[in-house]
Formats: sequence, structure tokens, C-alpha cells
Amino acid sequence: MNVTLLSEQPSLLKSAALLPPRLSLGATMIKHGMAKLKKEGTEQHAGMFEQMGIKPGRPWVLATGITELAAGVSSILGIATRLTALGVIVTQAVAIAKVHGKNGFDVTKGGYEFNVALIAIALGTLMRGPGRLSLHSALERRVKRRELRHLRLLPRQRRGSVLLDALG
Repeated sequence: MNVTLLSEQPSLLKSAALLPPRLSLGATMIKHGMAKLKKEGTEQHAGMFEQMGIKPGRPWVLATGITELAAGVSSILGIATRLTALGVIVTQAVAIAKVHGKNGFDVTKGGYEFNVALIAIALGTLMRGPGRLSLHSALERRVKRRELRHLRLLPRQRRGSVLLDALG
């Protein structure tokens, strides 16, 4: 029996393996962010936030909604994923601490099971980045081609690559 591990596969296949978690995280975060940014959603969530002691509720709901929406779009496109993964981790940690933690792990009982899954996906993205099948990778290839074309190989002249590397 011939068993081939993922680590032995071509790098394109490894990058393709990063796509389903990125897309599912992105879709989930867009849905949650949009729910908070709609007028009725903002008001509903603001009341909830204030009951939990997060005051003033409305600005925090808007900040959370924008963070979740940006993280979702970022995850789907594969640009600035490391930065926005931190936003997902923070928002989900607060959700566990303020809402779901007291209900235990089971999501059917209002627990934090789903939040932990989102944090795990975000941690994977934070550690690994978006992979080759991403806008980040396309921009990085373009910047590096331009740098090579202009023979800008000195570290102080590689600003575009450094910025892209930091954003992941």
C-alpha cells in the first residue's frame, strides 16, 4: 500500500489545503459582521453588549462588526490574513468570556464549541498565512519580480516584500 503524506505533495496541493479553512472562516465572519452592521442588528447587539457590561454598546458593536467583516473578506481574498486572524481570535475570545463560557463546551447548549473552532482556524491562518492560492501570493510574486527587474536586492530596498511578509 502506497501512502503519500500531505507533506510529500507538491506545494500547490499544500496551498490548496489552506483554502477550505480560509473560505469557511471568511464566510462565517462576513455573516456575523454584517449581522452586527445592519441597523436592527446594531441596536439589538448594542443592548446585549451593554447587558454584558461592554459599554457603550453601540461603538463596540460597530467595531466588532467591522472587525468581523474585514476578517471575513481578508480571509476569502487571502490578503492581510495574519493581521485579521488576530481580530478573529480576540472577538471569539471575548464571545467565550462574556457569552458562551458559562454554558460549557456544547454548542447546542449555547456553549463555546463553535468559537473554539473559529479560533483554531484563525490560529492556523496566523501561523501559516494564506498560501499560494491568495491575493497576497499574487501581489508578492509581482513585487518580487519588479524588485528583481530593478535589481533592488538590498534589504533596505525591499520595502514592498517586507510589508507583504508582515501582513501575510
